[in-house]
Amino acid sequence: MDFTPLYTSLLSFWYFIPLFFCLAILRSAWFKGVMGEFLVNVIARWQLDKQHYHLIKNVTLPTEDGTTQIDHIIVSVYGVFVVETKNIRGWIFGNPSQKNWTQQLYKHKYTFQNPLQQNHKHLKTLQALLNLSDEQVFSVIVFIGDSDFKTPMPDNVTYGLGYVRYIKSKTNPVLNLAEKENLISQIESGRLSPSLKTNREHVAHVRQLVERKLIDAPICSRCGHKMVKRQSKKGDNAGQFFWGCSQYPKCRNINTV
Repeated sequence: MDFTPLYTSLLSFWYFIPLFFCLAILRSAWFKGVMGEFLVNVIARWQLDKQHYHLIKNVTLPTEDGTTQIDHIIVSVYGVFVVETKNIRGWIFGNPSQKNWTQQLYKHKYTFQNPLQQNHKHLKTLQALLNLSDEQVFSVIVFIGDSDFKTPMPDNVTYGLGYVRYIKSKTNPVLNLAEKENLISQIESGRLSPSLKTNREHVAHVRQLVERKLIDAPICSRCGHKMVKRQSKKGDNAGQFFWGCSQYPKCRNINTV
């Protein structure tokens, strides 16, 4: 019996496996995050004069309850800029006071953590480490990708090159050259060494925080299952959050947050 056609088919199939693997990586959240950070690095090195602005990327700092990871820190005499990168497509809805913002892709809506509040912890951790005043440190959010803000955003929430314009808009020196160099040295010495181990430990810490939030979730008074936090999409309560039973639609019990 001639198995040549079968072998040929199997060989043809194996050729596609690397392609499928590459496509999976390209579509992963990890790769989007890496590409977003890479683009921000390229823009910073291209648009910001190295003599005046010092870029430090991927900084993991120890905190009282674990670690916090900062995408980019840019140090200059005009202040220390803490940059959070978001590689998100679609329409973006949100305001500084909301806990979660909304991403809309065609007819589908997804929520994600308010990046201003997310970056606030990064900023405060760095501020405490370096003993900086509120006038010396700035939070910057930059969206990379085909996104469009559908609600008014503060000046420090930007697209692409917009974050460089925001940084350059700060023209009042708040540090001298000696202080700038000292801050760079403190950040480099105070950070955890960049490595796979550091990244794994940070990811594990984030997972613990997520699990802790799940543990703290209330129990449904009707069926006894965990409740999950959801956001109203329609009606008078649109945008507000509530606890909904995890067994929805079997159980429609809700609680206010």
